Amino acid sequence: MLEDNFIIAMEAEDILRTLGVETVDIATNVAQARQLVEEHVFDFALLDVNLGSETSFDFANILVSRETPFGFVSGYGESAMFPGSHRDRPRITKPFNETSMSQLLASVSGAADADATPAEASSKASSKASR
Repeated sequence: MLEDNFIIAMEAEDILRTLGVETVDIATNVAQARQLVEEHVFDFALLDVNLGSETSFDFANILVSRETPFGFVSGYGESAMFPGSHRDRPRITKPFNETSMSQLLASVSGAADADATPAEASSKASSKASR
């Protein structure tokens, strides 16, 4: 998970674990996230859009090139700020809860494994990053 607010990241981690995700790591900036994708293969990623002085859109392009499924977690409900290439990506708005996170996981994992049920997809998925 790429999230610059540590409290929100910890809340997301708790929810993801409740949903059956075994490994959750958190990157607080794009540089950390880039390092992690160089070192590991990921089942999926969740990206906060606004990371203070930067956004996650350029990093999202890296995930696209690696064919890593991902979705956005954002305080922005409007599609207007999303680049055209990412407007149709799965996303939920903050504040999120277990239901909305489950729906996002199903959307993201469904893109990677259309035959898996949301529970199966959640149990197979892991979101990596660094603290």
